[in-house]
Amino acid sequence: MSKSWTLLSHHAHVLIALDQDPDYTIDQIAQILGITSRSVVNLINDLVEDGYVSKTKDGRNNHYEINKKAPLRHSTSQGKTVGQLIAALGELGKS
Repeated sequence: MSKSWTLLSHHAHVLIALDQDPDYTIDQIAQILGITSRSVVNLINDLVEDGYVSKTKDGRNNHYEINKKAPLRHSTSQGKTVGQLIAALGELGKS
């Protein structure tokens, strides 16, 4: 059995990180998640494109806002929202 997979997608991990601090930089998120900055950019672009996150400029940095009312996409999660997922999982690195 492979030990390299995780239960949550990188998209979910990005959402949890941005909930913790909506002013995290791309590099900070990449370091937290252990992935490349380019991967984080692609993940955030996916989330913005599909309405899960909005992005605004704050000087040289971005500020992110999660649409916590957005529905989860998988049919097994029908009726559940992003906000419910984040609330159920809590903060990164906290148990």
